[in-house]
Amino acid sequence: MLPYLDKKSKGAPDFYFAINATFRFIRERFGMQPLVRYWDDLGKSEYFKPVADDWIKRGRLAVAEYWRDFFAAEPDAQVDVIDTGSCVEIKVSQCPAIHHMRKHTREIVPEFCQHCYFVSQSLADRAGWEVRITGGAGSCSQSFGPKGTFAPQEISNIKRVEKL
Repeated sequence: MLPYLDKKSKGAPDFYFAINATFRFIRERFGMQPLVRYWDDLGKSEYFKPVADDWIKRGRLAVAEYWRDFFAAEPDAQVDVIDTGSCVEIKVSQCPAIHHMRKHTREIVPEFCQHCYFVSQSLADRAGWEVRITGGAGSCSQSFGPKGTFAPQEISNIKRVEKL
């Protein structure tokens, strides 16, 4: 269940340019702490309330369904979503955002991949879940489990996006 009002089958990949520019603006103008707060606020927004409510109601089945639907709508995503029976594992072999921005030779905010952690963790918190991410810069692994499943996230485990 995606919270989008429009029902197109694929998103517009140029949106990645806009979010990258937004992240850059906030980081350069206000610093990293306000950028992390922005990401956290996104995960807590009313926009994600239906998703969090569904995760509370249906647990890991809803978590897996959301991420399958999410990545199915992302252009050029190459992702496997695996329900392990206790957690949901997401294996991103090609991040659609990083792929599109690199294809168009955009300079990517080095901390870009951290937004996946902070937005997802804020969303997961609302539903009694947590997320841990390793990798980044084009491919990563994301694990969603009930609170208390994982050791604390090490932000250093999320790769920075280096200039090409």
